[in-house]
Amino acid sequence: MSLKKALLAATILSLPLAAQAQPVTGLYIAAGAGVNWLQKSDIDLPVPGTNTVIRGVGNVEFEHGYAALGSIGYGFGNGLRLEVEGNFRENDVSDISVGGRLLATGGRARSYGAMGNVLFDIAIPGLPVMPYIGGGVGYVWHEYDSVRGYRGASRLTIDDTDGQFAYQGIAGVAFNLGVPGLALTAEYRFLGTLQPELNARETNFVTGAAIANNKVEVDNYNHSVLVGIRYAFNAPRPAPVAVAAPAPAAAAPAPARTYLVFFDFDRADLTDRARQIIGEAAQAVQSTGTTRIEVAGHADRSGTPQYNQRLSMRRAEAVAAELSRRGIARNQMSIQAFGESRPLVPTADGVREPQNRRVEIVLR
Repeated sequence: MSLKKALLAATILSLPLAAQAQPVTGLYIAAGAGVNWLQKSDIDLPVPGTNTVIRGVGNVEFEHGYAALGSIGYGFGNGLRLEVEGNFRENDVSDISVGGRLLATGGRARSYGAMGNVLFDIAIPGLPVMPYIGGGVGYVWHEYDSVRGYRGASRLTIDDTDGQFAYQGIAGVAFNLGVPGLALTAEYRFLGTLQPELNARETNFVTGAAIANNKVEVDNYNHSVLVGIRYAFNAPRPAPVAVAAPAPAAAAPAPARTYLVFFDFDRADLTDRARQIIGEAAQAVQSTGTTRIEVAGHADRSGTPQYNQRLSMRRAEAVAAELSRRGIARNQMSIQAFGESRPLVPTADGVREPQNRRVEIVLR
C-alpha cells in the first residue's frame, strides 16, 4: 500500500462515528418528488365501425410529467429496511399513432397506488452518504383521462381506470444533513404494472353517434428521478461534550520595575545621577532575584535617524557596563537600541528633548 493510501485510510478510520452515515434504526418517514417519464405504450385499436380490435398496432406517446410519493418504514440497524409507500404519477399525452398518424387532442395518464418495499442500506466507512437499493410489489391503478385521437371521421376516446399488480426497483443515496436522523435523498425508481385493460369508445366526431366500444390493453412502465427528505425518529444523538473544569487562575506576575537613566545632549557618558540610578537598579536585581533585565537606549530627534540609532546604542552599552561593574552578569541583560523611534515626549524633527535622551532599565 502506498503512503498516500495509508494516510487516507488512517484519516477515514479516525473520523468521529457521528460524521459517518449510519444504517437506519427504528421508525422513519420519507417523502419525495421529481420527474417521471412514462414509456411509449402499445395499444390495441378497434377496427373502425366494428367491435374488433387489432392487437398492438397503435401506440401512445407522453410528455415528461411528475411523480410524488410518501412512505413510512422501519430500519433494523443492519442495513435492512421495510416500508409501505403511497405514490402518484401523471403525464400528458403528446400523440397517438397507428400506421397513418392519429392526432391527439388532449388527455393524460395517471398512476397511483400502494407498494410494499424491501431496501438495503450500503454503509461506506468514513463517508456521510449512504447508498441504498431495493425493490417492491403492490397494487397500482392506471388511468387514462380523456385521451382522444382522430382518424378519418371518427374520434377514439379512452377514459377509464384499471388496477393491476405492480412492481418496482429502487436505487438511491442518502446525504446526512447535520441533524440527527434527517437526510436528503436522491433516487431512481422504475415502476411497472401488468397491462391495464381500459374501455375505448369510438364515435362519429360530427354526429356523436357511437361506432364501437372495445377493451384495449395498454402498457405502464415508469422511470422516475426523485429528490426527497427522510427522517428517522430513533437516530443516535451525539454524546454531550464534556466541559472541562476551569483551570485555577495563575498568580499574577509581579509588576515590572523601570529605571530611567538620562543623558546630556549628544553624550553617552554617565553622570553622577545616572550612576546613582543604575546602582539602585543593580541593588533591586540582587534583592528580588530578577533574572531578566532589559536595557534599551533612546535618543531625541535633533540628529539624523542613523546617527541617533548609533548614539542610543552607545548609551545602552554604557549603562550595561555599569551594571556589570556592580555585579550583574552580562548574560542576564537584553541590550537594545531604538534611536529616535520611541520618544517619551513626542516632538517635531530636529527638536532637542532631554526626556528622550535616556536608557530604560526594566526588571521583569
